[in-house]
Amino acid sequence: MTVYDFKVKAQDGSEVSLSEYKGKVLLIVNTATGCGFTPQYDDLQDIYTAHRKEGFEILDFPCNQFGGQAPGDDEEIHSFCTGRYGITFPQFSKIDVNGENAAPLYNRLTENTSFEGFGKGPKALAMNAVLKAVDKNYKSDSSIKWNFTKFLIDREGNIIGRYEPTENMKNVAAKIEEALK
Repeated sequence: MTVYDFKVKAQDGSEVSLSEYKGKVLLIVNTATGCGFTPQYDDLQDIYTAHRKEGFEILDFPCNQFGGQAPGDDEEIHSFCTGRYGITFPQFSKIDVNGENAAPLYNRLTENTSFEGFGKGPKALAMNAVLKAVDKNYKSDSSIKWNFTKFLIDREGNIIGRYEPTENMKNVAAKIEEALK
């Protein structure tokens, strides 16, 4: 089973088969409009602009599960993202990425990757503190920990990388470039 076997909802509620993206390198990301990581939209758009013609797509899934940081309906979220950050990559309907209502795609992504930590630096320390206060055992499972967790998918639909929101976007860009070769 690959990501191509899943269907997701577009912003308008219509069903989209991820098989439409066969042969492309994908970056799947859960996002939020009111998060400390929201400025990553600028980096994501820059990467998308630089590599779209090489067969690269970003699939954006707004999610309100982390601190209620994606309020509003799909249209409001999309309007914010296009107006403030000028995004042009596909943005889908808001979803859950964890729990009993998690989108099947995200169940697949988390079942086949592991949480490797937030790395080092001030953002990593802050994320560790926030999550430790909520769940002392947060490091022990592969669930999504916060907004802007990214999954890199190769041209065959296989997961080749997971990047936490604290990952330097230059590193993510470099991994995308490797996958596009």
